[in-house]
Amino acid sequence: MMIIIHIDVMLAKRKMSVTELSEQVGITMANLSTLKNNKAKAIRFSTLEGICKALNCQPGDIIAYQKK
Repeated sequence: MMIIIHIDVMLAKRKMSVTELSEQVGITMANLSTLKNNKAKAIRFSTLEGICKALNCQPGDIIAYQKK
């Protein structure tokens, strides 16, 4: 099982920088980079909510399940 994070796709669609998203959500660039590069082991619902609010999207727009 593999969970894929598509934050980069939504950032491009919204024409938003990683720095701007980091500031709006209130997480560090390092943590956002970890998420963006699919290296995170978990994500807090409050962080997911903040990302969805900033990007005006649903969780399913940035998180996908992929079989190995």
